Amino acid sequence: MRKRNQNGASAYEVITYSLPKLHTGKTWFVDFQCFDPAEGKMRRKKYHLDSIKSVRERRQRAQELIVGLTAKLKSGWNVWVENGSSRQYTVFDTVCRLYISNIEILLSREQMKKSTYASYTSYMNVFMQYVAKRPFKVVYAYQFNKGLVSDFLDYMYFEQEVSARTRNNYQLWLSSFSEWMVQKDFIEENPVKGIKRLKNEPKQRVLLSEEQLEQLRGYLEKENPYFLLACMLEYYTFIRPNELCYIRIRDISVKEQSITLSGSFTKNGKDAKVGLNEACLKKMIELGIFEHDGKKYLFGDRKFRPSYDKQEGRIFREAFVKMRRALRWPAGCQFYSLKGSGIRDLANATGIVIARDQARHTDIRTTNEYVGQNLNQVHKETKKFAGKL
Repeated sequence: MRKRNQNGASAYEVITYSLPKLHTGKTWFVDFQCFDPAEGKMRRKKYHLDSIKSVRERRQRAQELIVGLTAKLKSGWNVWVENGSSRQYTVFDTVCRLYISNIEILLSREQMKKSTYASYTSYMNVFMQYVAKRPFKVVYAYQFNKGLVSDFLDYMYFEQEVSARTRNNYQLWLSSFSEWMVQKDFIEENPVKGIKRLKNEPKQRVLLSEEQLEQLRGYLEKENPYFLLACMLEYYTFIRPNELCYIRIRDISVKEQSITLSGSFTKNGKDAKVGLNEACLKKMIELGIFEHDGKKYLFGDRKFRPSYDKQEGRIFREAFVKMRRALRWPAGCQFYSLKGSGIRDLANATGIVIARDQARHTDIRTTNEYVGQNLNQVHKETKKFAGKL
């Protein structure tokens, strides 16, 4: 029953039971097959009728059983899962799709901020990818429990090496998602309750030295020049990883040497332009970026090449961690370190005002607050300053 259908769903996600049937002979019984999520396979359930002496009454009782069991099975009831409402046996993938659909409606009705929607969908995508890789499949809604949540948070913190702050952000989202599931009667209680938050650690991110930037260039020129371009854009343009994922080739102006960022994906919801350094432009030409269809995303596939597909911001962090380990750098060296390093070097070379505007910051100490400066202004100095990458 685990075979894949044409849509990629496993068979037990499509057929989780067989219809009840009467068997007569030496013994009389009604039976049917039902998927047992605990064992990961279909199991047979029998209802014996031999205790009923009259053949007519046996047939009548069998008919009643078949009608009643069929109705319950079609409503989502599972004989192997006790307690709870039938909604708790809803296929978990269906629950997740419904959740995304609900927050899309909230966004369209301006009941949710774009930044919140972007964060929630990103968290859900990461969580679902984790669930898909688990050896024990999560089939039904009721299997979303404290053990699953705790395992996922440990996976993010210990294996993916996210910060305590990021891990806690995932926990906050999981609690919100859980409350939504409780309200919809998919689960009985919030499994996140009782899981302790981690103490936020001081930021470990460090700026990269000139020697490290040279190491990075030398390593990625051989291993993945497309990821080198991504690192260069982070260093020279200060565009956030999630924003990098949305950039299409048509957003890049060779003539103006700028990249246009749509308010549909920027954190503050405002359109903006950033200067495109000559080093980045030269690397794009070298990689043949402008030979692709302008509708393609600049970093559309997992190897950071142009594609019609769209990736998530974590691909930059994951690739950087892999490179960092190969170069034996400390954990404080992160993909976002490139942004801080670029701001430092641009400010030293051209002054704090130009660095502030290029980063779309109030100043270099504030990364999330914006002022009313002209975000569509491109300083010519950003195109020519000689960085270290």
